[in-house]
Amino acid sequence: FEVNKAFKLLEKNQKLYPDFMPNKKDLGILHAIVGTIPDSYKWAVEWLSAAEGTIQQGQEELEEVLAYCEGKDFIFETETYVLYGYLMLHFRKNSERAWTVIQNSPLDPTNNPLAAFIQANIGMRIGKNDEAIQILQYRPKSRAFHPFPYLEFMHGTALLRRLDAQASVHFQRYLDQFTGQNFIKETYQKMAWSALIHGDQIGYQLHMQSCMRQGYLLTGSDESAQREAETGTIPNVDLLKGRLLFDGGYYQQAHQQLSLLGEQHFHSDTEKVEYWYRLGRVQQERQQHQQALTLFQKAIDRGQYLPDYYACRAALEAGHIYEHLGQNQKAKEYFNRCLDIKPEEHRSALHQAAKAGLNRLSS
Repeated sequence: FEVNKAFKLLEKNQKLYPDFMPNKKDLGILHAIVGTIPDSYKWAVEWLSAAEGTIQQGQEELEEVLAYCEGKDFIFETETYVLYGYLMLHFRKNSERAWTVIQNSPLDPTNNPLAAFIQANIGMRIGKNDEAIQILQYRPKSRAFHPFPYLEFMHGTALLRRLDAQASVHFQRYLDQFTGQNFIKETYQKMAWSALIHGDQIGYQLHMQSCMRQGYLLTGSDESAQREAETGTIPNVDLLKGRLLFDGGYYQQAHQQLSLLGEQHFHSDTEKVEYWYRLGRVQQERQQHQQALTLFQKAIDRGQYLPDYYACRAALEAGHIYEHLGQNQKAKEYFNRCLDIKPEEHRSALHQAAKAGLNRLSS
C-alpha cells in the first residue's frame, strides 16, 4: 500500500513537473521493478495498485537522470549511480556494465562504509572476489562511522570463497558485534563449512549445533542453514569446495575441483543433481555453452521434483545461455521452465529472474 501511494504521488508529480529529475530517479527504479514481478504475484500488484512499467522504461529514465548529473552538483547523483548499477546487474544481467558504472561513480569505499558495501557487494556477485576482499580490508573502521557489522560477514564470505582459513575470524566478529536477527544461522553454517573444508569435522558439527540453537528464520539463507542443520547430513566436501570457488569467480580452480569427479562418485539423486548443476555453471562461465546446456538438462530432468533449487536455477541459466546466443525462443522456453519448477528454497528470487528474462526478450 505504501509503495502504491508513493507510485501515484510520483506519477502525479511527474505530470506537474516533468523536468524535476529527483522524481524520475524514483520512478525509473519502480518502473523497472514492476516489470519483473513474477506472474504468481501479479494478482497482488493489480489488486493493490495500477502500477505499470518495464525494465527498458526504467533504464531509460535512470539514464536520463545520469545524463542530467554531468557537470552539475546533483544531490542524488551517487544514489542514481547505485540504482542504475543494480539495474544493470540484476535485471539486464550485464555484470561488466554494472561494475564499470559503480567504479566510475562518486562512491569512495575508503571513506564511506556504505560505499564499501556497495562496491564489494557487486564485486562478490560478479566474480571479482579478490577486489571485494581488498575493498573490505581497506574500508574505514573508525568510531566516526555508524557500526556496520554486516561488512564483517561479507569479508568472511569473500575469504571463504577462496578457501581462506581466516574467514571464521570475520564471521565471529559479526556474531560478536551484531545485535539484530538476520544471518545468524547462516553465519554458523559458513563457519561450519570453513571447518569442514579444512578437515575439522568436529568443528563442523559444533557450529551446526549452534546453527540449530541460535538465530531466527527470517531470511531464505537462514532457513537453508537450518534445513542443513536439521538433516544432520554432512555436505560433500568436493562439491562444497567447487561451489565456494565458483561463487568467488575462481572458475578454473572450480573446474579442476569438479572435473576430477564423475557422477559415479555420488550416491544420492540430490548430490548428482547438484554436481551436474555446479559443473554446468562452471562450464557456462568458461564459455563452454553446449557442455553447460547438456549438464543443465540432466539437472532439470532428474531434479525438477526435488525440494532443492538446482533444477530451477539450471533452467534459468539455460535460458540465459540461449539468450546470450540469440536463440530467443529457446531462451523463453527455459525461462518458462524455470517458472514451472517450484523448489522449497530461493523460489521467489529465481522466478523473478526468469520473469526479468522474459521481460527483456519481449521489450
